[in-house]
Amino acid sequence: MSVANYTAIVTGGNTGIGAAIARGLLAEGYHVISLSRRKPDWSDPKLSAYEVDLLDAAATRQVTADIAAKVAITHIVHNAGAIRAKLLEEVEDEDVGALAQLHFGASIALAQAALPSMKQARFGRIVLLSSRAALGAVTRTVYSATKAGIIGMARTWALELAPFGITVNVVAPGPIGDTEMFESVMSPESERARKLAQSIPLGRLGKSTDVARAVSFFSSPEADFITGQTLYVCGGASIGSISI
Repeated sequence: MSVANYTAIVTGGNTGIGAAIARGLLAEGYHVISLSRRKPDWSDPKLSAYEVDLLDAAATRQVTADIAAKVAITHIVHNAGAIRAKLLEEVEDEDVGALAQLHFGASIALAQAALPSMKQARFGRIVLLSSRAALGAVTRTVYSATKAGIIGMARTWALELAPFGITVNVVAPGPIGDTEMFESVMSPESERARKLAQSIPLGRLGKSTDVARAVSFFSSPEADFITGQTLYVCGGASIGSISI
């Protein structure tokens, strides 16, 4: 199948890591469909965008069904996420439900919508975004749990879908300084951010393009003997200790 025939859904494709992923795939010739709460403020002839709140399970299933009825989806990149930073004593049931829907429910809806066309083509790429926080981080009870769960879910899908030529892999970013999510925790220009960067073995915060390159690799037709894997894009933070 030619790259010109690839259609990738990228969640959260309007800003940050998602925008970098979308731009990277577009540069390679893919058609890209962004799903996010806000449409991108940038454009490309091969970019389409849908506004949807992925916390809304019904809306997510409706938009994915609408897309699947119009085009053959070859790639899923589920990048959208949220932190809900709270100490254990402060975690509420609503936090659990919301992040379970965003990180698990939306992933499942996306994959189920794409599977018919992927199986028919005997080709597909699913890339899920986890986080270095899957290994544990203070104030990340629900975030860490669901991001760790993504890894287990991807490994299961990889086993189920391998006979159809569909690969499923995970990219787990460390601290990425040029994103709204990072800025919601601290200013990338702050002393706190500087100390965080110093605690990372490679000595810097990550960039959205660092993550996008990893996603592009897993998305490529050449990555056809790699499935069920997790790649930490974290400057070495997953093998060291960082303090957020």
